[in-house]
Amino acid sequence: MTPVPARALLLVPGGFALLAGLDAALLLLGLPAPVDTSRLPEVHGVLLVLGFVGTLVALERAVAAARRWAYLAPALLGAGAVVLVSPASRTAAGALLVAGSTALAAVYVPLWRRSNDPAVLVQAAGAVLAAGAALLWLADVPVPDLLPWLCGFLILTIAGERLELARVTMLGTRAQPWLVTIAGAMVAATVATLLWPNVGHRLLGLALLALVAWLVRFDVARRTVRADGQARFMALCLLAGYAWLTVPGLTWSLTGPAAAGGAYDAVVHSVMLGFVMSMIMAHASVILPAVVRRPLPYTPLMYGPAALLHGSLLLRVAGDVGGSDPAVDVGGALGIVAILAFVGVALWSALRRPVPTQIGTREVSA
Repeated sequence: MTPVPARALLLVPGGFALLAGLDAALLLLGLPAPVDTSRLPEVHGVLLVLGFVGTLVALERAVAAARRWAYLAPALLGAGAVVLVSPASRTAAGALLVAGSTALAAVYVPLWRRSNDPAVLVQAAGAVLAAGAALLWLADVPVPDLLPWLCGFLILTIAGERLELARVTMLGTRAQPWLVTIAGAMVAATVATLLWPNVGHRLLGLALLALVAWLVRFDVARRTVRADGQARFMALCLLAGYAWLTVPGLTWSLTGPAAAGGAYDAVVHSVMLGFVMSMIMAHASVILPAVVRRPLPYTPLMYGPAALLHGSLLLRVAGDVGGSDPAVDVGGALGIVAILAFVGVALWSALRRPVPTQIGTREVSA
């Protein structure tokens, strides 16, 4: 068995942030939760975006950069997540998140110098938005006003990774310059949402729809969805995630800011669950082994949590549109079950012993 590297310990605070964020989600839905504190619902969004996803992204990028100082980014973001949930001051947590997201942005400097890769540039733009979100949150800017910054971090990071992973299918096209242009438009529009909210959100919505069109046009998922096994599972998760991005794109471009109510809930969870969690499910078997040096074999059981995630989100968004609180509550609770179920399936798949199968006279692992 391959030993797990010490850097895998940096995943622990990220996992803690996920569990604390899911606990906060139950509290926000008005449902019973294992831990009931007034602070958790207040930090729910920042905890999941910067504490959970931020730590995972920073660790993966630190491994890619192969620089010891790069591990400061996941360490600081993870520490910020833990402090955010503790009784310590919000200022201390915010300072750690600012330092961690700034360190993440700095990690892209050696990655850019290594290859001058447009994919790195797009991801770096996302990291800059993360640092901006952390700094603005530390300055007491309300989370609804920070939503474009937090979403931009997640969306641009994943779009850049898709370019990185599927570049071979984009050779001979203008995919790379188009993505860089769209990323620049998203960053500019995100800044504009604070200065001119109505215009900025509409521009951001249009830029986001352009990104969806780019993903559908150039991503390899359109081809691999006709394959079998892991390739098909990944493609279905990717395409479903791209579909969910149309919700904030259409909402912002048609109505402008969505700072409260059903529209806000639909936008938030279409991005965070429909897009981001679907991307995590799709890439888990590829990204996590590179970080922890342990394979995460694909299993058809992964379809269960993925289907539950998207089904529950459909129910939740339908409740948002129709004003049905029970649908929102049931959809939200089932979404939490889907995430925990995927974590359970992934752990089972990674920890189980391979089953030997006999082929001719040689024994191989299935």
